[in-house]
Amino acid sequence: MATETKKMYELVAEKIIEQLKLGTAPWQKPWNSAGTDYSMPYNAVTGNPYKGLNALYLHLFSPYQDPRWATFKQAESEGWQVQKGAKGFMINFVKTHDLRTKLDEHKRPVTDAEGKPIKIKVELANPIITKAWVFNAEQIKGIPALPVRDVADIELWEKVSRAENIIKASGAKIEHVAGDRAFYSPLFDKINMPNRPQFESADRYYSTLLHELGHWTGHHSRLDRDLVNRHGSPDYAREELRAEIASMILGNELKIGHDPQQHIAYVDSWIKVLTDTPYEIHAAAADAQRIFDYVMDFERKLEEKQETTRALDYNPNTLQKGDIIKYNGTSYEVLEAEKKNFLIQDLTNKHKVQLTTTDGLFNSLVDAKRNNRNSISVLDKHNDKVVEPDYSISTADAKISQADNSFKRKI
Repeated sequence: MATETKKMYELVAEKIIEQLKLGTAPWQKPWNSAGTDYSMPYNAVTGNPYKGLNALYLHLFSPYQDPRWATFKQAESEGWQVQKGAKGFMINFVKTHDLRTKLDEHKRPVTDAEGKPIKIKVELANPIITKAWVFNAEQIKGIPALPVRDVADIELWEKVSRAENIIKASGAKIEHVAGDRAFYSPLFDKINMPNRPQFESADRYYSTLLHELGHWTGHHSRLDRDLVNRHGSPDYAREELRAEIASMILGNELKIGHDPQQHIAYVDSWIKVLTDTPYEIHAAAADAQRIFDYVMDFERKLEEKQETTRALDYNPNTLQKGDIIKYNGTSYEVLEAEKKNFLIQDLTNKHKVQLTTTDGLFNSLVDAKRNNRNSISVLDKHNDKVVEPDYSISTADAKISQADNSFKRKI
């Protein structure tokens, strides 16, 4: 009698339960365990990240450090070669369209100039869930080496300013109070956060705040999840599961990371939920992806607004603060621009140069700017000026009391 193949969500649930019983979880992976810039799984050809259960599955089961994956056909199309005997990893593929031969009014195939049938994309009335097998970059010969960037090269201000801008763009109500509790209150639709100095690092502060912002997305006016649950109940654990997986994806995207010590209280509840209902991990991963997309959409809209401002404020006759200009094989960034005095930086070697309007390089860069309209031009915004967040952080011991149904975090 043939053994029934387990579904992906069952495999993932079993793996998570196994890790939870050992005192860890997939979203608790050390941030920089390999000394390199950690990344979630993504397709090596398209550059698109895997989402939902596929991302969690590849993250859980992969023994490889490289986050890139590709199907056999994709690797072949790029001139790469999957190693002989390499074992692929199964993922789910939702087929929403099908390629079919275009027919004329007499139901005959329509051909192109070379006599080949023309294919058209037809949307399927009922999407089909199929399986696909992908291979890791470490199993593929000929694939370019993964560009490795040490996390230390990502400046602290760069990481936290992205998080700060997203949080401000969300419009979420955030109240900082002296205490040791971080939580989202569905009743008042408000995030409660301890004061910044109570966190040992800026990364820790923002990762905690983004976790609470994940709960905030569940409000009935947003993604509308059930948030009014008693602490310790299965439904409470389910919501925490969604916020945790979303925090893992957000932490990766913003290079902020994740603190595994904040989630020990939910381990037993997660084990029970996933044991009783293995499909829950599929639903949780899908909801976590929705949370991620909802939160990151604030950044996309902010960038669109900035692009509009750039187009309006663009001045082709001078250098402007924030300009990034390609000239003579090198990219230069304008760090300061005051009337006739400018400070620019060679982005290749980080050397800084003072310029005036009489310098030859100034005129060359202005000409290059005119010729390269795609260069980035960012002016100091009038009313949209970003306020630098406070990065002063100190260590403080903290305990947490959980007496109501708000979603709380230990810092």
